[in-house]
Amino acid sequence: MRVWSRTLSGRLCRVSSSFSENMAEEDNQSLHNENNENIRVRTLRDHMNPTRTSAPSCIVFPPDASHFNFKPGIIQLLPSFHGLDLENPYLHLREFEEVCNTYNDSNCSINTIRLKLFPFSLKDKVKT
Repeated sequence: MRVWSRTLSGRLCRVSSSFSENMAEEDNQSLHNENNENIRVRTLRDHMNPTRTSAPSCIVFPPDASHFNFKPGIIQLLPSFHGLDLENPYLHLREFEEVCNTYNDSNCSINTIRLKLFPFSLKDKVKT
């Protein structure tokens, strides 16, 4: 029977059952460094759901926002704003409102539509 063991460097290795006694001792050592300080072992869940490093969005959606269903084609119609000095933010907002006013959804208000679509109109700055 094959058993998996973690080495001191943190790498998984397959060992046979005759080394099961050494495996228990090696597993115990893999959780401690030379100073006998505990090292946090990262689980698969930790790797799949990393900790958030940025601030959460300040946009708070109203209760009817969960009923908003938009078609992917509306995103292509939205104007893009990169935040450059030569761009006019007021012009961007006017064009954005014009596109949002063409979209009609009976399940939610126009303000909900604008809140949901606005992040799609913002783009990263072009690095020069």
